[in-house]
Amino acid sequence: MFCSGCGQALIAGQAVCSQCGRPVAAPVPPVPNLDFQLQNYASRIHALSIVWFIYGGLTLALGLIGMTFAGAFLNGFGPWAHVPWMHGPWFFGPGFMHFVLGITLVRSALALIAGWGLMERTPWGRVVGIVAAFFCLLRIPVGTALGIWTLVTLLGYRNSMLYEQL
Repeated sequence: MFCSGCGQALIAGQAVCSQCGRPVAAPVPPVPNLDFQLQNYASRIHALSIVWFIYGGLTLALGLIGMTFAGAFLNGFGPWAHVPWMHGPWFFGPGFMHFVLGITLVRSALALIAGWGLMERTPWGRVVGIVAAFFCLLRIPVGTALGIWTLVTLLGYRNSMLYEQL
């Protein structure tokens, strides 16, 4: 240890510098309850990852069920079987169905990857979780709540430092 004023070597436990008389700065105490904060943050990340898994699975299941019903409707089953606009050359149903299926699969995969990355506490898991949260903000009410919870948990200097130490 050295004096902050003149650079003189100091003996352990010395109160003032023998050369310049400057008081020796006390050593910085460790952060109180850092272990408790890390354990608390780890449990919040674990809960968040489980909710992302559930959200991804439900999004995939409900999306596929909805696609099945929409496909049945667009293929002319039920009371809409004889509607003339359903079978014209300008009918864009199959293309639209493929687009919606792609969006559903991407959104579900992003949620499941975010859940897995947060569960494993990988550095990229935090980034994917933040991206997934922004995509979910417009899915009122569950997606919005999950997106806000994720952003509050993962953003900020303190949270990023805690996540890096996990």
